[in-house]
Amino acid sequence: IKCNETFSQKSTLVNHKRTHTGEKPYQCIQCDKAYSSKTNLIEHQRTHTGEKHYQCNQSDKDFSHNSNFIYHKKLHTGNKTYKSSHCDQVFSQKSILVNHKRTHFGEKPYQCSLCDQAFSRKSNLVIVCNICLPRHKKTHTEKKPLYCSQCDKTSHHK
Repeated sequence: IKCNETFSQKSTLVNHKRTHTGEKPYQCIQCDKAYSSKTNLIEHQRTHTGEKHYQCNQSDKDFSHNSNFIYHKKLHTGNKTYKSSHCDQVFSQKSILVNHKRTHFGEKPYQCSLCDQAFSRKSNLVIVCNICLPRHKKTHTEKKPLYCSQCDKTSHHK
């Protein structure tokens, strides 16, 4: 996998490469979460301790993650620095621009491990709702419990 990112420090390059390989060597000892960089692990651990090292001087809000703090500050300024090269849309976060670009190309890099369905955003793949997950899993079973007597079709959903 090649990308056009460049870095001034070797450690930043190593951490970036892990985003491509999926390697997450830094594991939280309090939960099952793992991270590709030690910095991300340290920020995550603050969610367990309640520590908030980043404070906004405009709204007096505190943040445990620097990325959330940076995003919050942009809400005050309206600063949107990431412009789509395919349309006129502008975004405040690079990750949102990356997701947006996928709409232009129809890219769906996140695939369900149970089926062939793919998604353009990781958040669409990760089903965390206790109601939605069983419903999604039902689509992978042979048995279709709902039957329509008018058209003779079966379905998992009403």
